[in-house]
Amino acid sequence: MKPRTPLLIVGDALLDLDVSGRAERLAPDAPVPVVGHAERRARPGGAALAACLAAADGRDITFVTALGDDESSRAVRDMLRDRVRLVEIPLTGTLASKTRLMADGRPLLRLDEGDGRAAGTTAEADEAVAGARAVLVADYGRGVADVLRDALSRRAAHAPLVWDPHPAGGPPVAGTRMATPAASEARHFAEQDARRSAGSAPGENSRHRLRTAAADARTLLDRWDIASMAVTLGEDGAMLVRDGAPLLVPAPWKATGDCCGAGDRFAVTVAGRLADGELPEMAVRDAVGAAARFVSDGGAHAVLHGPAAAEGDRGPADGAHEVVRRVRERHGTVVAAGGCFDLLHAGHVELLQAARKVGDCLVVCVNSDASVRRRKGGGRPVVPAADRVRVLSALDCVDAVIVFDEDTPERLLAELRPDVWAKGGDYALSDLPEAGLLESWGGQVVLLPYLDGRSSTRLVERAALGPVSPARPTRRR
Repeated sequence: MKPRTPLLIVGDALLDLDVSGRAERLAPDAPVPVVGHAERRARPGGAALAACLAAADGRDITFVTALGDDESSRAVRDMLRDRVRLVEIPLTGTLASKTRLMADGRPLLRLDEGDGRAAGTTAEADEAVAGARAVLVADYGRGVADVLRDALSRRAAHAPLVWDPHPAGGPPVAGTRMATPAASEARHFAEQDARRSAGSAPGENSRHRLRTAAADARTLLDRWDIASMAVTLGEDGAMLVRDGAPLLVPAPWKATGDCCGAGDRFAVTVAGRLADGELPEMAVRDAVGAAARFVSDGGAHAVLHGPAAAEGDRGPADGAHEVVRRVRERHGTVVAAGGCFDLLHAGHVELLQAARKVGDCLVVCVNSDASVRRRKGGGRPVVPAADRVRVLSALDCVDAVIVFDEDTPERLLAELRPDVWAKGGDYALSDLPEAGLLESWGGQVVLLPYLDGRSSTRLVERAALGPVSPARPTRRR
């Protein structure tokens, strides 16, 4: 993988606190749930969460934010240590904190405290903006973007700048490459009326929501003088609007879970992809997928607690091991499947879809180019490993892909230790040396139905024959 471009993140740090437990009864003195077995966890919030997510992607991150000497500021400062290069500007008041009371994974109540705001910039902060190769502004309306606005305006003319706006903050600076508001935020800015900033009305159909989002985005593109806008639509994905018809990027699946922080995950991915030179369409597509994975994997807690690891755009090996780790933490079932997957066909897809239904994640182990050549001969693979990984990763049923160079995946399986190893029904257990290996840690090999007559080899042979000319009709005399 080529090195990732360093990213500067500018924005308001917050402290997020979750008090999570189980609600099994109502209180005797009021009709409210009693939350028991509570666990308290703290994490960086706001722009600090965005900075940690970007660092977990394997980027060098410089984070400009306002912190003080209060307890919340000290807690966030400690959490950021060893993750990012921190450039502090002064804070008046105490750092904002948000405490959520959660029952069975659902929020019941949120308590907001702290009135701190950025008090001004510093020479170090101005220099960080002036030298940035790419910038993400994660505005949470606490003044950091405001005090650095002049420096950001100057930098927008020379480096890709992504702005994630907030109703309590100001608009992006002119020349911003892409803004990433939620649909309700775009509605707020387009109307400039707090009473109408709640987004789509209850019961409003999808067609109307899309039309409203596109109209709001076009209004803001002209008003703000920016290049493009990606309006996030929750579980419906995102809409990219610039010149011409809007591009709708649907979510790859309906992600269920705690969506707190998903907007930060989206903005971080967009900024990273644009920094690396990707087209806006590709950046938004990858960001929608990253946000869906973020929610499905448990949200901010699953990403930030434990060893830092890349999200979404990491190397295939790191991704597979991280997926397995997360599923194991939730006591889920890890399923693996393997093969060359040289020319992906309907038989492959049916096998992988069936394998994913067996457990809580599916890791696909793919033969490297050298391994395929040893197995299939000098003319194979037709499709190089990098492209095979990309195609497989695009399947909704696949959670991670990892490449191995040996003739069999036994070494890789010993590392991953899946609970289930899935193979097509055209194999017999006697043909699978992996069966004994799986049994050694209590795993199981299963055979799944396989569409008869489909194979990459047959596709290659058929393609080599060239197109078949239709029979010419016989002329009647």
